[in-house]
Amino acid sequence: MKKIIIASVAALTVVSTLTAGVVSGGCVGCHGKSFEKKAMGKSKVVAEMAHADIATALKGYKHGTYGGPMKGLMKGQVAKYSDADLEAFAQTIGK
Repeated sequence: MKKIIIASVAALTVVSTLTAGVVSGGCVGCHGKSFEKKAMGKSKVVAEMAHADIATALKGYKHGTYGGPMKGLMKGQVAKYSDADLEAFAQTIGK
């Protein structure tokens, strides 16, 4: 039981740290504090997306397999994160 609690606390810490780092970074500037804006008038409204779609997009940007006109900008934003980090982040902001 202790191992489960410790693992859960560790996972929450990682997700909280990642979310704080990503949100305070480039996301809010373009997508809005609650992800309610179309970034530069071109993107989907992230707040309306399912977490699975967000994860697919973020990982696709990282690997260069997803995106339209903002593909290059987004690749730079997510390149430093692991796929697991991007999945965890998507879970925190998606529907």
